[in-house]
Parts: sequence; structure tokens; C-alpha cells
Amino acid sequence: MLFTLSQSPFQSDLPALLRLAGQGDDLLLMQDGVLAGLKGSAALDWLLAAPISLYALKEDVEARGLTAQISDKITLIGYTTFVTLTVKHAQHVAG
Repeated sequence: MLFTLSQSPFQSDLPALLRLAGQGDDLLLMQDGVLAGLKGSAALDWLLAAPISLYALKEDVEARGLTAQISDKITLIGYTTFVTLTVKHAQHVAG
């Protein structure tokens, strides 16, 4: 399943979203959701504890000036790879 987080982790229930995720699922951080990938944040700790692959849209990270603050445990991707993830997963959960 593909999970996307487009809201700030301060305005969403990230732990609830992650409870739905399982092995083999992917999570894409986009828009203000990229804030969840900041080094040293509680949200990043939750993400790293989940059995999922983590991605963030590079354009959204750059637009917010956060390139140096995003964890290297999160793979930065472009829109082409985003499309590939949507094709890979028949189901999508937005958060």
C-alpha cells in the first residue's frame, strides 16, 4: 500500500497512519508532510520505527529550504518515481 503524508506531522495523526502500515508498504512525504523527515524530530523516530520504505518529494523539500535538514534515511524522489510508486501499489491512503 502507498501512504502519503501531505500535512505537517503537527497537524496530523502520524502514529495512527503508521499503525496501518505494514511490511512492504511505502510512505511518501509531500507538501508540508516533508517536515516529518527532519533530523532529530519525534516524527522521524516514528517513521524509522515503522517497517516501511520512506520517500520524500525532492521538489517539496527544496521549496521549503530543508534539503540539509532532511534525514538521509529518507529517499528523495521526483514526480516520475512518485508515478512509479502509484503504479506499484493498487491501494493508496492519504494522510
